Amino acid sequence: METVDEHVRRRLGEWAADPDRAGVPRPIETPTAATVRPDTELLWSYFRAQVLSRHTDLAARWLQSRGEGFYTISSAGHESDAAVALALRPTDPALLHYRSGGFYAARAGQVPGSDPVQDVLRGVASSVDDPISGGRHKVFGHHDLAVIPQTSTIGSHLPRAVGLAFALGKSAPSRAAHWPADAVVVTSFGDASLNHSTTSGAINAAAYCTHRGIELPLLLVCEDNGIGISTRTPNGWVEAVLRSIPGIDYLTAAGDDAVETLRVSRQAADAVRGRRRPVVLHLRTVRYLGHAGSDAEIGYRSPADILRDYARDPLLAAAAALIEAGAADAQGLLERYDKLGHEVHEVARDLCGTPRLATAAEVMRPLLHREPPAERAAAAAVSTDRATAVGPKLPENRGPLTLAETINATLADVLAAHPGATVFGEDVGPKGGVYGVTRGLRKRFGAARVFDTLLDEQTILGTALGAALAGELPIPEIQYLAYLHNAEDQLRGEAASLAFFSDGRYTNGMVVRVAGLAYQRGFGGHFHNDNSVAVLRDIPGLYVAVPSHPAEAAGLLRSCIGLAAGSGKVCVFLEPIALYHTRDLFDGDGGWLADYRPPGADDPADVVGRARSHGQGSDLLIVSYGNGVRMSLRAAEKLRADGSSVTVLDLRWLSPLPTTDLVDAARRHRRVLVVDEGRRSGGVAEGVLATLVDHHLNVGMVRVTAQDSFIPLGPGANAVLVSEDDIVSAAHTLT
Repeated sequence: METVDEHVRRRLGEWAADPDRAGVPRPIETPTAATVRPDTELLWSYFRAQVLSRHTDLAARWLQSRGEGFYTISSAGHESDAAVALALRPTDPALLHYRSGGFYAARAGQVPGSDPVQDVLRGVASSVDDPISGGRHKVFGHHDLAVIPQTSTIGSHLPRAVGLAFALGKSAPSRAAHWPADAVVVTSFGDASLNHSTTSGAINAAAYCTHRGIELPLLLVCEDNGIGISTRTPNGWVEAVLRSIPGIDYLTAAGDDAVETLRVSRQAADAVRGRRRPVVLHLRTVRYLGHAGSDAEIGYRSPADILRDYARDPLLAAAAALIEAGAADAQGLLERYDKLGHEVHEVARDLCGTPRLATAAEVMRPLLHREPPAERAAAAAVSTDRATAVGPKLPENRGPLTLAETINATLADVLAAHPGATVFGEDVGPKGGVYGVTRGLRKRFGAARVFDTLLDEQTILGTALGAALAGELPIPEIQYLAYLHNAEDQLRGEAASLAFFSDGRYTNGMVVRVAGLAYQRGFGGHFHNDNSVAVLRDIPGLYVAVPSHPAEAAGLLRSCIGLAAGSGKVCVFLEPIALYHTRDLFDGDGGWLADYRPPGADDPADVVGRARSHGQGSDLLIVSYGNGVRMSLRAAEKLRADGSSVTVLDLRWLSPLPTTDLVDAARRHRRVLVVDEGRRSGGVAEGVLATLVDHHLNVGMVRVTAQDSFIPLGPGANAVLVSEDDIVSAAHTLT
């Protein structure tokens, strides 16, 4: 069967042999197209970008055949998306589908000195010289081209795109340093991805903003080739869905009509830039070379079906437009096609044997990199008008505070000190949060910086992802830990991976506040008493902090702010709901209150990755976090009455674990009891005990955990959660 490359060369050759151009297809004539033609320079840029993208895909297959390439998902047939890039500016942020090679080539052509072939093939070859990922993945991305790398296959980059457009639509004080004031966000996705809930949620959020009159300069480009791997998209489905989005204009173009595609792409880009509201462009494409190099599409498509799509080749459509405009002849285009193909192949040949990542340290460098001086400065930042912004009475002068009051005061200090900081989530605005933790912040700092979102955790996290790219310091709230799970990929697949796949060139520092864990009284059940933290602990590069006591909360939260603002890290601040308003360790003692520690009172170097000891006992070390710390301190008092000498170690950080402090503390004791309020399987205790075993500690060890169960409503919860009596009993087994 004829390959697509052979087909292009044959057709151009046939056209060249036809002096009357009878076989050259004519662009479809419409009233607009007949009177408005793209200039020949634009057509040449369009054709060149398409050819470079096509030959780059062929070169990727060549590299793979020689064991020198490791990625073969092709953009062949989608090259008409180059028109979208040509309708935009090279400073417009782009978050691209993995078949948007034509767009990338055209965008690179707008920036002198750029080489899209080198860029993409270095990614294919996993070369350390890859200008975006440094050899970690083949992604379309380049900081100088404003192309933000995405590895999404299911549209998971769309919430970030919506969030970035939302941030650019606001008057963010730090926006000017990152993107032009009239920038347009463009994001592309496939027709199969349109059916994914993440895509649906992002499009819904865009429509929601439009309905409310919120500026959202976003161009959504659906590259519709009619098939997802081997599953056909029903005829008319994509158009029906995209046309039905409320408040978002729908435009469509056929990728095999160069004139129409260039015109409609310009119309879409101008509409978004001029009106600052979303437009969806339905770009009808074809797919060549199968889903990927390993995909034998002949197994589910007939040869006739595959060959029929050759007639819709956007590259040949661009060639026909050049011929029709009198700007080129077929023979010259064939020669140019072959010449560019030769140049691309030479780039591929030169990449054979390219240096690649070889050690774990090299691979993980973007995950581990930190900027301690910047972290320290961000954590200690103080408003020059703190008394007005945080007052009227400074929190350190209010007397002992609860955990909720301490977090509230710390957020106020952060908002006052960082003009780009924003707090948002469900019910955080006028209501002040379900538990009052954000009470008064909206009134003090305004609706632009403290605001309610729609009830969709994917959108909340996507808003944060985009805000961070716009230069803000986002502090989103997830109302309950159980609500995080349906949106967790926004942390795992998007937030935590950005620095990794961009070699640190892009970061999205944020602090995600999550109310969670168990032990609420009178208001519970699974969705409000979730104790599953395993989902957070295996995400590379994610920091997870848990304040157990108000004395720790301000320093921990500010240290997370330092990590986010100073080093671009993604942090989760997991707040134990049951301790928000707790006042006593023992009845009436005020032991769970603390004076507020103002900015500068805690050095992040003394907080990040550090545990905190309570007591000086040498017999038994109890290791815990969150609610478990309070229960362990109460249990320790009972054990001391029995003659045991006990120390309680508050981990404070669940990821990464405070290994040094943990091991040092364990070495000073004969016995170690790990109290984990999470589930037995996949819980924190497993990591703690494994750490002690890895360090060859010869001590008695045991753990007490919650059961592998969802938490029921009512008294039944006590049967599956850790209790003080469980702690005391487990300690006695170690004697």
